[in-house]
Amino acid sequence: MAIRRKRSISLAPELDDQIQAAAKRAGTTYSAWLSETAQKELRIRAGLAAVAEVEGELGPFTDQELADARAWAQDALARRGRGRGGRRGAGRADAA
Repeated sequence: MAIRRKRSISLAPELDDQIQAAAKRAGTTYSAWLSETAQKELRIRAGLAAVAEVEGELGPFTDQELADARAWAQDALARRGRGRGGRRGAGRADAA
C-alpha cells in the first residue's frame, strides 16, 4: 500500500460540500478525489510551463499549429469517450 500523509485543511463550507458531492458522483473517497484533482492540476501546470518554454525558444505557435493541436485533442477525447460507452466524464473524478 502506498504511503500517505495526513493533512488538516480549512475549506469554505460550500467548497467542502461540492467536493463531497463530486467524490460521491465519482464513486471515490473525499481524499482520493482531492488527490486526483491536485495531480491533474499539477500536470496541467507542468504542461503550460512546457508550452511557455517552447514558445520562449521558438516563438509563438502559428494559427495552423494551434488548429492542428485542437484537432488532435478533440480526436483523442472522442476516442477516449468511445472507450467509456461514449459518455463524456463517465467515471472521472473531475466530472463534477
